[in-house]
Amino acid sequence: MYRYVFGPVLSGRLGRSLGLDLLGSKVCSMDCVYCEVGPTTIRTRERKPWAAPRDILAELRSWKAEGFDDPDVVSLGGSGEPTLNSGLPEIIAGCRSILPGVPVAVLTNASLLPDPLVRRELGAADMILPSLDSLVEEEFQAVNRPHKSLRLAEIARGILDLRREFSGSIRLEVLLVKGYNDSGKNLDLLRDYCAELKPERVDVVTLSRPGTLDSAEAVDSHTLGLWRKALGAQAAPSGPGAKASASARLTEERLGEALAASLARRPQTLAQLAGALGADPGVVRKALERMVRERELDAIEADGQIFYAHPGFAAPFGGL
Repeated sequence: MYRYVFGPVLSGRLGRSLGLDLLGSKVCSMDCVYCEVGPTTIRTRERKPWAAPRDILAELRSWKAEGFDDPDVVSLGGSGEPTLNSGLPEIIAGCRSILPGVPVAVLTNASLLPDPLVRRELGAADMILPSLDSLVEEEFQAVNRPHKSLRLAEIARGILDLRREFSGSIRLEVLLVKGYNDSGKNLDLLRDYCAELKPERVDVVTLSRPGTLDSAEAVDSHTLGLWRKALGAQAAPSGPGAKASASARLTEERLGEALAASLARRPQTLAQLAGALGADPGVVRKALERMVRERELDAIEADGQIFYAHPGFAAPFGGL
């Protein structure tokens, strides 16, 4: 089973996205209450090769050699904050070599963007998707639970500096958690900020999967619509997303490995998994049921849907 390559998964923002985990474990500069990967095990700002670039790229070459269709995008993210990996330039260059013509996107919490070196390294990507959940200090501390050395004002300024220096697309994400960062004050501040930043896209979203804390709940549809209108945001699709192209035929063993690798990073529904892998939903259902019986996966009900997850995700979900 792959350790660093996962998916493809269907992303509302990116389409059929092949993920690369640049950490290998939950290493992050924040411990967000909504994180679907679970609690941060190492909260740090230290940059180093948390996962060796040669190992990540070797897996990507192996994935490509299996004969799968190219994804719409290759996304650098995974278990934590990808810019913590000091091998970022080598990884981006390797993605371009192995998957020529496939755009490279980086999903970041923006915490390292105050560093000019990090911004220069990100210049080799096609898309940067920074998160900025609140410009209110108390809300930032509550919802993102950042490393003690992080400063909100510096992070916000770092995204603006990236906007001036980066020639690619910047797509800002704001994730709303009920009672944490959905205040009118935050909305007013973010409205003014987006007017200055002028990103190519703004996505205002809320929880669609279980988060790290039981207290992390989705905002209602009215609030979501209000914020999207105010920030000029796009409405995220409610279904699995774009139709997946045909993938290579998966053996039963390989399907199980692909499911396990994808679910190790994020809980997903049957429809999401089948669509992303380009596999027959009935075949995927049988594989998931077998893996649940053999206790390789957990099936968790949340918001009227069944999410499949690696057993390690069960504890943070609490009573869900």
